[in-house]
Amino acid sequence: MHTGTRYILLVLGIVVALHTLLSFTHEEYGRATSLGNLAGHLPFGSSSSPISIYHGSEPPESHGDIDYVLPDTSTIGVGGYDIDPWQSAAGPRANASFVILARNSDLDQVIRSVREVEERFNRRFNYPYVFLNEVEFTNEFKQRIMVITGAKVEFGLIPKEHWFQPDWIDEKKASAARDKMVKENIIYGGSLPYRNMCRFNSGFFFKHPLLQKYRYYWRIEPDVHFHCDLPYDPFVYMQEHKKRYAFTITMYEFEKTIPTLWWSVQKFVKKHPEYLAKGNAMDFQSEDGGHTYNKCHFWSNFEIADMDFWRGEAYQAFFDHLENEGGFYYERWGDAPVHSIAANLFLSKDEIHFFDDIGYEHNPYTHCPRDKKVWKERRCSCNPSRSFDYDGYSCLRKWDKLVGYEHSG
Repeated sequence: MHTGTRYILLVLGIVVALHTLLSFTHEEYGRATSLGNLAGHLPFGSSSSPISIYHGSEPPESHGDIDYVLPDTSTIGVGGYDIDPWQSAAGPRANASFVILARNSDLDQVIRSVREVEERFNRRFNYPYVFLNEVEFTNEFKQRIMVITGAKVEFGLIPKEHWFQPDWIDEKKASAARDKMVKENIIYGGSLPYRNMCRFNSGFFFKHPLLQKYRYYWRIEPDVHFHCDLPYDPFVYMQEHKKRYAFTITMYEFEKTIPTLWWSVQKFVKKHPEYLAKGNAMDFQSEDGGHTYNKCHFWSNFEIADMDFWRGEAYQAFFDHLENEGGFYYERWGDAPVHSIAANLFLSKDEIHFFDDIGYEHNPYTHCPRDKKVWKERRCSCNPSRSFDYDGYSCLRKWDKLVGYEHSG
């Protein structure tokens, strides 16, 4: 072998050895020099197409040479198994979407929520996202969301008639009610936008054009946290087990925000007894057969549900009745008690599901799985001792009693 050839081979050997050493000891170097990453920068490279999901018919305004590409597919260990985090999980899919109601100013908080949803669940299941806002989303909002997920993303504008206070509402009466709540230090008591949001979530979000093609939804809010891996598909679980509404946290409503809500519900039920479901969950929200309301409701900032239930005859009639009562503006009726009361009356208790194994947090409350084995295997980051489940303000004991769950604590 010629001396020159030996030197070339020696140099190549040193280069290969250094590359191998740096790949193992410097993660960013390894990612940057991976074959998949290098191929993506060649004209004949990776066959993966860039993310190009836009609102409307035109893409958002270009901000320089920004390419939306799927992240590197290096394997990681999850729950003791080596899996490709961007490989789709096998099995059936439900007709479902995430739904996120957000303002442009919520961008950073929304990014945190979506990143946790992706990390804990959706990077393998790839369900789409629908973002809704009463004003147009900015190009920055769209681009920063699209770069953190490989799933389909759509951005929708809420119709004015679905968001703003109706013209027939007596503004003098509504304003007086807001002023009274401010004096009583009731949270969001003086906020008209908050009331718009509660009314929209109660009766209109499922009517948005972007959601018409979907049946199930998972509601996500800005700045919430998902503490545990979710290795199965909750949408498919809902579908296969005939569940129509699901929750993770339940609590008492603030009575001063809904002083006449139950009276309005009683009027509706008296007029339409045919809508009451056999085997319903009335006993969860009333200790006396419906004469009084104990204020227990499911916290709707997390909910996975069947939009065909909201679109159905019973709920539509119920919402129209509440709308005509004016309580969304003359009081401060929230979508949580409205959804909960409807689910407990018009569904059987077997159609409502508690996702105990989904670790979830919306400040200041956290649900952590009760099963210690699940908590460990799902790599949960929540502290079980701080779970809200059996706090004095929680209604979970009432739900446990209704479904026959024996709590050992």
